[in-house]
Amino acid sequence: MPDYLDDLRLAHVLADAADAATMDRFKALDLKVETKPDMTPVSEADKNAEELIRGHLQRARPRDAVLGEEYGVEGTGPRRWVIDPIDGTKNYVRGVPVWATLIALMEAGEGGFQPVVGVVSAPALGRRWWAAKGHGAYAGRSLSSATRLQVSRVSRISDASFAYSSLTGWEEQGRLDGFLDLTREVWRTRAYGDFWPYMMVAEGSVDICAEPELSLWDMAATAIVVTEAGGTFTGLDGRPGPHSGNAAASNGLLHDELLGYLNQRY
Repeated sequence: MPDYLDDLRLAHVLADAADAATMDRFKALDLKVETKPDMTPVSEADKNAEELIRGHLQRARPRDAVLGEEYGVEGTGPRRWVIDPIDGTKNYVRGVPVWATLIALMEAGEGGFQPVVGVVSAPALGRRWWAAKGHGAYAGRSLSSATRLQVSRVSRISDASFAYSSLTGWEEQGRLDGFLDLTREVWRTRAYGDFWPYMMVAEGSVDICAEPELSLWDMAATAIVVTEAGGTFTGLDGRPGPHSGNAAASNGLLHDELLGYLNQRY
C-alpha cells in the first residue's frame, strides 16, 4: 500500500502557503467580498488561497487533477486534490476565527474516489489537524510537533456531546423532528460550526456531529481525519465517505443511533 507521506508533507506546504495568505487579509478593512450565484459569499482571500494552492500543485504534482470550490475541476486521472480554500467564509468575513483551509488528496479505488490524505488548517485558532491513510490522525503545529488523535469511548447517547453547524437545512429535508429529538436525548449540544465539530470528534472532545447539506470539498479532508482517528464518517444514508451530499460523524459506537434519529421520520 502506498504510504502517502510525501503527499502529506506537500499538503502541509500547501496549508502553510494558504495560512499566510488568509491571515494576511483576515479582518482587513478593505477586504473585497462578492456574492456567488448560490447566494453564498466569496472573498478575495478565498480566491487567492485557492490560486496559490493550485499553483503549487501544478509545479509539484502536474499529473494530478484538482477540484476546488472557487475554480472547479481541472485535469483527470486516478489522483485528485480537493480544496476548500476557506471553509467558514461567513465567519472569515465577519472576523470570527472559526474557519479553515481544507486540503485532501483522493485516489480512485473500489467505490470511486476515496480520501487518502487530509489537512485541516485553522490558523486564526492556531490549530491544524491531519491524516494519511494507514498512518493515523494527528493535531499540532507541524509534522514534528504533533499529538495522535483518538475518538472517545462514550457508548450511551445520553452521555454524548453532539455538535452541529446550524438548524438550517434540517427542516427543508424533513429531518428537523428527528434532529430535535436527538438534541433532547444527548448530554450536551453545541453549534460550533463548519469543520470544527469533525475535528472535535477526531480529538474525542465531541462524540457525534452531522450536517444536512455539504459539498465534497467540505468533507474530503475531515472524513479521513475522523476515520484515521478511529471514528466513523458517512452520509446520512449510511454510505461511508464524503459522497452523499451530507455528513454524519461519530466515535463509531454511537453511529447507528445517530443515523437512526436523523432518519427516523424522513
